[in-house]
Amino acid sequence: MNNEKVEIFDTTLRDGEQVPGCKLDTHQKLIIAERLDELGVDVIEAGFPVSSPGDFNSVNEIAKLVKNASVCGLTRAVKKDIEVAAEALKYASKPRIHTGIGTSDSHIKYKFNSSQEEVIKRAKEAVSYAKNFVDDVEFYAEDAGRTANDFLAKVCEEAIKSGATVLNIPDTTGYCLPEEYGAKIKYLKEHVKGIENVTISCHCHNDLGLATANSISGVVNGARQIECTINGVGERAGNTALEEVVMVLRQHPYLNLQTSINTQLLYDTSLMVREKMGMPVQPNKAIVGANAFAHSSGIHQDGVIKNRQTYEIINPEEVGVTESAIILTARSGRAALAYRAKKVGYELTKLQLDIAYQTFLLFADKQKEVIDEDIHKIMKQVSKVSKIAVA
Repeated sequence: MNNEKVEIFDTTLRDGEQVPGCKLDTHQKLIIAERLDELGVDVIEAGFPVSSPGDFNSVNEIAKLVKNASVCGLTRAVKKDIEVAAEALKYASKPRIHTGIGTSDSHIKYKFNSSQEEVIKRAKEAVSYAKNFVDDVEFYAEDAGRTANDFLAKVCEEAIKSGATVLNIPDTTGYCLPEEYGAKIKYLKEHVKGIENVTISCHCHNDLGLATANSISGVVNGARQIECTINGVGERAGNTALEEVVMVLRQHPYLNLQTSINTQLLYDTSLMVREKMGMPVQPNKAIVGANAFAHSSGIHQDGVIKNRQTYEIINPEEVGVTESAIILTARSGRAALAYRAKKVGYELTKLQLDIAYQTFLLFADKQKEVIDEDIHKIMKQVSKVSKIAVA
């Protein structure tokens, strides 16, 4: 049976760029957009055109550049926003307008000082108006995670009737638990007339560290688009990390879900976004962190050296990392020292390794990590003590 495709909607250049201090100029956005297209994302959300002349220009230039992906512009449920987005996207071969409105009680009462009836009316008008400019209209129900399912279903049904091709169900505040978010998607699949004719999209934030889990729960329950960013950059604690959801789906083939992402470009793309945004990635970040394929515990190192799969579920080459890293520390064992010594040109006998290991421990107790330069020093001492040249 062929795996069903989950489309990857990348919003690094819109939601990701909203992070304080991560502002990108048009040239930088074009470089990243070109890479995202090469990476294989299905949709690039290029910006919020009405927000500024710079954002309008960026969306306009990205629309000209991108060859394969759909190019998307965000709007509020406001006619002017939609008109400006349509103008910015006019050169796109596959344009998409992403429009919507808040649907939770909190948004309706405090943000809009409005009513459910008025929200439904505005949603219908926005989708219908956007449909005058493009065929592909995505509707977002902002704060859907905290919206009652029955009302959310009503809004979604009206959006479909008005011409929406994609329904975005955002967990805007990162509040949902995975089972709650998955159940919400399942409820919509079962209660919204015409939903089989549109794509359901997950847009999850990471306030409680659950963005990836929620997105996976969403697609397991019927969503077929995930909205995400490189490195998980985004408002507050960030968005769903593209590299995480892509590799979850790749590593669990029994889910029968796949993407079009060229995973071997993930690490290099991560580095590009870090550099352009000036946004470092924590070393223990899944998939693309510096320590994602690094091992410093002796037990782990011995296992990985014997067979990588003992402690790694992903071959680092699959995501563009050259190889696993064996980091020498005071917790490393003889196998790790022998492995790293061989990497820099030393084939050790058992006697030499025993001597070298005792010297190594003296180095390791004084510093956090023993590097290649230290290994050469250790081998010189081994040669003196054993009176045997280390080759």
